[in-house]
Amino acid sequence: MTDPVAGQAPAGRLFAGQGVVVTGAAGGIGRALAARLVIEGARVVINDLDPARTRATAADIGATAVPGDAASEAGSAALVAAADEQLGTIDAWFANAGIVRGFGLDATEAEWSASWEVNTMAHVRAARLLVPHWLERGQGRFVVTASAAGLLTALGAAPYSVTKHGAVAFAEWLAATYRHRGIAVHAVCPQGVQTEMLTNSGPMEQLLVADGALTADDVAEATMTAIREDRFLALPHAQVAGYYRRRAEDTDRWLSGMNKLQRHLESEEER
Repeated sequence: MTDPVAGQAPAGRLFAGQGVVVTGAAGGIGRALAARLVIEGARVVINDLDPARTRATAADIGATAVPGDAASEAGSAALVAAADEQLGTIDAWFANAGIVRGFGLDATEAEWSASWEVNTMAHVRAARLLVPHWLERGQGRFVVTASAAGLLTALGAAPYSVTKHGAVAFAEWLAATYRHRGIAVHAVCPQGVQTEMLTNSGPMEQLLVADGALTADDVAEATMTAIREDRFLALPHAQVAGYYRRRAEDTDRWLSGMNKLQRHLESEEER
């Protein structure tokens, strides 16, 4: 662990001996994070909806599989209980599960609801269960895989963008509320990453790859660097920091630029 208020994690294996849970870890960023955590010395439980794929990934990387739903209240409680049994204690939670459902105002109520449950409320439900125990111990780590869409926006993907904003906001609240009590919080905010989510992202894909599509391993590396340096934001795409700064400094100009990009996308679709 880092110092509760400031400072860097010690050299060597970052999570040596720690019990860690990674959700959405059968593939993509979650798998890369889990594999890196094993290398960093952690005892890792991975979770995903597909039992066979989750078990296969666990066998490949040296983790323990606990398949199931990490988003619902009952599913979150079951995962925490199973991970406690497997690990003895949960030192860190990597809330990585996420979905893309629906685009624009055509997104259905069901698509909005699913996005909210997985992309935002899963983090809330896990934290409710974990934070009280971490406060008793004086340490814990909560890592949210959000998105650059949660710092900026994602044209064409309203449910994804809005619920990822919620994920970042909740992570910020956790950090502001509990940092001085030993709980470290990080938000991972990549743009395009070479995963199934990118290929299934529909009209978002063109925007997500504008600054290059990184590998999941690149995201895992950026995440470990942010943790080691005790930084809240992990930004695998360095350009996102500049976009985020410009958005804050002149929001109207930034929105005008985004609207210009929207008009460009619409003209491309009409061709």
